[in-house]
This record gives sequence, structure tokens and C-alpha cells, in this order.
Amino acid sequence: MINLIDWFEEHRITEVECFIPDITGIPRGKIMPAQKFINGGAPRLPEAIFIQSVTGEYPEDEDDILTDPAIIDIKLVPDASTVRLVPWAHEPTAQIICDCTYSNGDPVSIAPRQVLRNVLALYEERGWKPILAPELEFYLVGRNTDPDYPLAPPIGRSGRQETGRQSYSIDAVNEFDPLFEEMYDFCEMQHLDLDTLIHEEGAAQVEINFLHGNPLNLADQVFLFKRTVREVALRHEIYATFMAKPMGQEPGSAMHVHQSVVDATTGVNLFADAQGQPSPLFLSYIAGLQKYIPAIMPIFAPNVNSYRRLTRFSNAPINLQWGHDNRTCGLRVPFGEPAAMRVENRVPGADANPYLAFAGTLACGYLGMVEALTPTAPYVGSAYSQPYSLPREISHALEIMEQCEPLQKILGERLFQVFVAVKRLEYETYLRVISSWEREHLLLNV
Repeated sequence: MINLIDWFEEHRITEVECFIPDITGIPRGKIMPAQKFINGGAPRLPEAIFIQSVTGEYPEDEDDILTDPAIIDIKLVPDASTVRLVPWAHEPTAQIICDCTYSNGDPVSIAPRQVLRNVLALYEERGWKPILAPELEFYLVGRNTDPDYPLAPPIGRSGRQETGRQSYSIDAVNEFDPLFEEMYDFCEMQHLDLDTLIHEEGAAQVEINFLHGNPLNLADQVFLFKRTVREVALRHEIYATFMAKPMGQEPGSAMHVHQSVVDATTGVNLFADAQGQPSPLFLSYIAGLQKYIPAIMPIFAPNVNSYRRLTRFSNAPINLQWGHDNRTCGLRVPFGEPAAMRVENRVPGADANPYLAFAGTLACGYLGMVEALTPTAPYVGSAYSQPYSLPREISHALEIMEQCEPLQKILGERLFQVFVAVKRLEYETYLRVISSWEREHLLLNV
């Protein structure tokens, strides 16, 4: 157990950044002098921070069901296990992720970190221990201060932009060596367990794989990694974006989540039977993903832009077929040893809140196991030849989400109410914006 006072003294900390992930995954919090923090200066934030949209608005709450009408404060409770240095700070600065409680000590049920904790507790009650390994894609793009102007790949050390797709190219990654070297240095300082880096299919699109481990710890790491990469990119005069579909002619960015369940006592992978084949529990887990993912789509694809990624023949799923080593399926079972038997959920986008995405995928699998569901037969061939079974836009996805009582019970009815209200507000805000496509094709033609 980390003793924060000793840790602060060891690293000569002068400032502390205390923050939480909000519903959209944005860090919210306060910065304070280290001495005030040590003396018990626990920061507080208004509970309403969890119903703030990505555009900074708040949904109407006439019946006072989303938050307390008094706009009460919540207490940020630092999780000492998450303390890390801020690598880019000029003065020795600590960052620490917090949990949230009310004045009586009760946890805030709509805090994304608490939502994931609640799901993990359900697994623990049954003697199960889920293991996750996320793969996170993102783009490097040139600086762009005009939102009406399309994004473009940045200029690398050769002085040129990528114009073609460079899947798995080492040389294309080396175009941005100084950036990635600093990224790895900053991640090492923060003890982020990165595995491999590859160049993805899109121009200046990169994928980072994380080592498998505890879902809460990995959600913290993804949360911090996004912040780190954006900061490093700015230091190199470019942007890093985790938008699901930042450029119309390029593939989207996903957050694939590999998942398995082991016996909490023995560590044995419960997804493989004695013969090393997929176990009945594993098949039920897959069936739970197939049944419930449509209802959790607003969490996996939380923005209007998210659904632009989920199109046929674009390296993104359009349905929930599952198959062995089949990347056209929404659910892929990679080849491997029985101890590594797992399923890869390829539906979530890189723009998803990692805490809610991990909670959502684990909740779907959990329901499949406790309900002993049966999946479809594994798909052979291209699943792109099959019809769409995922929602095509967020308003439809929110309607499906509202009607799913089993997931509401696991993730929390209040979370569902808040999440739907925030995302509906964002959708209504989006509808007030007239796009350049509409001006181009409709202005003088209709």
C-alpha cells in the first residue's frame, strides 16, 4: 500500500492534480498545493459534473431525478494506488485518480469508476475474476484550428505527409520517432503497461496494445494514456485524436477489448474446458455479448461521430457474429493456448469512456453466463455479407438502451437515466449544426 506522504516527500511534490473521469471520459478535478493535500484538503466538486455534456451543457431535470436539486457537493477520495508523476509538469507534480462519495460516505453511483467497481463485485461474488486487454487506436493529425476544415495527416520527419495506407509499416511509424520516444518515456514514468505499437491502416493511424490485467487498473491506464498522448502530440506541434472517425476517407479508430474470466482462487481460465476447447461458460459469455451489446451501444459508441465508423468493409463490425480468428466479426476468438482462451469485443470505439466500456462488456458477458445463454454457430467467411444488427445512429441506440432492464439493474438505473439524458442533449445540440455537406449539395439544388 502506497503511503502518499512518503511518496510526496520522495518525489519532492509541490502540486497535486486530483481528478475523476466524467461520463464522457474527460478528466475533471482540481489542482492544489501538495501541503494542503497532505493536511487533509480533500477537494470537492458539484455532483452535477456527471451530467455535463461534452459541449458543457446540462440536460433539463424538471423532476430532479438526475442529481440533487440543491447542486450538492461530492467528495473526491484519492485512490493512493493511482498516484503518478505528471511527466510534462515544470514543477514536481503528482496526479491521482479519485473515487467519489457523498457527505455520508456512500459512493456516487453515477461515477464511471464506481460503475465498473460494481460490476467487478458481481464477478467476485461468484468466485470469478475477469481479465481484460485493451487495444487502442488513434490518429496523429496536423494542427487544425478551424472546425470547418477537414483534418489531414501531419508532416513527419521526411517533410512529407502520408498519402497512402501503411498498415504495419515500421518506416511509417519511424516518421514520428521523436514523438513516440517521448510518449514511451512519459508512459514509463507513469507505470502504464504498454505492450506493442503498430501502424494501423489509416494514414498516421496508430494502435497501442496494453498488457492484460485487472479491468479497473487498465481503465485507469487507458484514461491516463489518452491524456498523455494528447499532451505529447501538442509538444510536437500536432494533434492526437481518439475520435471514432476523424477523417471521412480513412478507417475509424476502435478500442478492441480482449476478455477472459479465470477462477479467482486457482487462476485457471474458465473459458477453456479440460480438452482445451471453448467451455460452456465461454459460449454463454459470447451469447451474452450477442444479446445485450445492442442495448449498451450508446456506451460503446457514445457520440454522433461514433456511428460513422461502423460501416461495411471498413475494418469495423456491423453485426454481432462471432468467429475463430475472424476480424470481420464483431466478436473474434483469437487462436491461442487454452490458458489464453478469450474473446475480442471489436465494437467499442476509441472515443468510449474506458470505465463504462469495460463495465458494459463485462455486464453483457456476466448476464450471458448467469442466464446460461447459447450463442449462434461460429461464423465462417466474411461477416460483412450479413445484415446490420447494430444500431446505425445514436438516437435509435438510446431507445434500445432505455428498454433493457437487465443491464439497468447491473449498471444502475440512475446511470442509465443520466447517460441517456446527456447523450440526448448532445444529439439535439448536434442537430442544430448545419454541415458543409448540406450547404454544398442542398443550398442551390433542392
